[in-house]
Amino acid sequence: MKEEVVKLLKKILEQKGVKLDSKEIEGYIEVPPSAEMGDYAFPCFFLAGKLKDNPAKIAAELRKEIKIIPKGFSEIKVAGPYVNFYTDKNSFAEKTISDILIKKNNFGKNSLGKNIKTMIEFSQPNTHKAFHVGHIRGTSIGESLSRISEFSGEKIIRANYSGDTGMHIAKWIWCYNKYHSKEKLKDDEAWIASIYVDAVKKLSENPDFQKEVDEINKKLESRADKKINELWKKTRILSIKSWNKIYKELNTRFDVHFFESEVEKRGKELVADLIKKGVAEKSQGAIIVDLNKYDLGVFILLRSDGTVLYSSKDLALAEKKLKEYKLDKSIVVVGSAQDFYFKQLFKVIEIAKLCKEGVLNHIPFSEIRLPAGKMSSRTGENIIYSDFMSEMLDYSKKEILKRAPKLPKKELERRAIKISVSAIKYSILKQNSNKSITFRKEDTLNFDGDTGPYILYSYARACSILKKVKAGTKQTKKIIKNLEQKEIELVRKLSQFPEIVISSYQTLNPSSLANYSYQLSQIFNEFYHDCPVIGSENESFRLSLVKSFKQVLRNSLYLLGIETVERM
Repeated sequence: MKEEVVKLLKKILEQKGVKLDSKEIEGYIEVPPSAEMGDYAFPCFFLAGKLKDNPAKIAAELRKEIKIIPKGFSEIKVAGPYVNFYTDKNSFAEKTISDILIKKNNFGKNSLGKNIKTMIEFSQPNTHKAFHVGHIRGTSIGESLSRISEFSGEKIIRANYSGDTGMHIAKWIWCYNKYHSKEKLKDDEAWIASIYVDAVKKLSENPDFQKEVDEINKKLESRADKKINELWKKTRILSIKSWNKIYKELNTRFDVHFFESEVEKRGKELVADLIKKGVAEKSQGAIIVDLNKYDLGVFILLRSDGTVLYSSKDLALAEKKLKEYKLDKSIVVVGSAQDFYFKQLFKVIEIAKLCKEGVLNHIPFSEIRLPAGKMSSRTGENIIYSDFMSEMLDYSKKEILKRAPKLPKKELERRAIKISVSAIKYSILKQNSNKSITFRKEDTLNFDGDTGPYILYSYARACSILKKVKAGTKQTKKIIKNLEQKEIELVRKLSQFPEIVISSYQTLNPSSLANYSYQLSQIFNEFYHDCPVIGSENESFRLSLVKSFKQVLRNSLYLLGIETVERM
């Protein structure tokens, strides 16, 4: 029905000498905040310069040109500088529901990203360190952005990039050899993290040990020491293996996994090239790029001892991504603490002409705080994933058993994981990524209010209603009459889903989808309380409305990376 509004406005504007294509007009059309203001609104502010008149007068003139109200609309009104279009509620409801039930999983898809190939890099845990709660935020944002972009027609390559070499590895190997060599190697993230924490502790107690760590770091880079190299290989594999269970629970996957060890050598070569080009220079033994004229300080590429830093490896990674995968866009989802670093990196890449402008993008996210304070993998104060998830699952199980005390253990475990992950992901994705989050499990696992479990409960309620329909019951034609206010509100909200998807895609921000899911669930629950479904005069229509709600909420949650449950 929005297309009808676009066609009508395009025709009238052309008559007034204003030539705009359909997409431009569609971009101006708004959905008013309340039904009293219509279903679609066309603001005329931007026409003031073109038509040399005030917006309110232009709106009135446009309305005069509409001699016949199009089919499917009940009226068209002017409110100041807006032309407001009111749909015929019955036609609107029938078309919206029909569209949803025909398209099903494809409802809301668009082709804005057609022929665009994008790599989204996210998660980025380092081997030999903890996969902690902070990693969950980047993983959740990256997976959601990948799904939203795919839903909008882009070809998405999910990428992970992990530090598997460098000083933190040297610290781990030093500590293991010196203090833990009798312990059996294992793919346990908690054990792996504990060795690193112990290394940091012992180095802080005796800074002289750093010389021993530096020596190991040089040997790691040269691959000259066979024993150190073998230990690095074994523990690297075990560390990576410990992430598999985590990614399965978080409902994410990767198409490619890059490692620092793969780009280390090329990083050094690129630094040499930058020196030849005059982009990089030697300063106090280190290799740097002076970016002061861009107000970006000094970018260090190599230490004074010649060992590589993240910066030189990231230059090689960017080159590898763009050359091997022929990307139109490369997006990196990394914590906002690295904002300045990525500005420096992108500026060096631009100066060195390693890629076209606008290809590289950084999406920052702020930290997750627990009531105790900020987390850090350099200390033992951070909350590792397995401990955090275990606590969430225990709490979820208690809440589920209050409602289903005889639930089999296997089913209890299955539901608890889905509900816990929904709680975690929703609490992360409903916020703007640049806002810090203080995470409290009691709040996020609440089955009432603005939470993941509340949204899943709404989905389960729709499933319960549909299951009550007797098998084999013949569904009569959906004759829509005398729509209740709550039915109109629910239809209206369902119709907005495609616009929300487009907004989330264009802004690379899943929070609008997350908040839409909650608002949709709220409206559905109000409809459920006010409008009986089974046995009502409008049973057939209302069942279709419940089916439509279930489908749209499922689509929305899919884009957030959240799995649904049919029973809580």
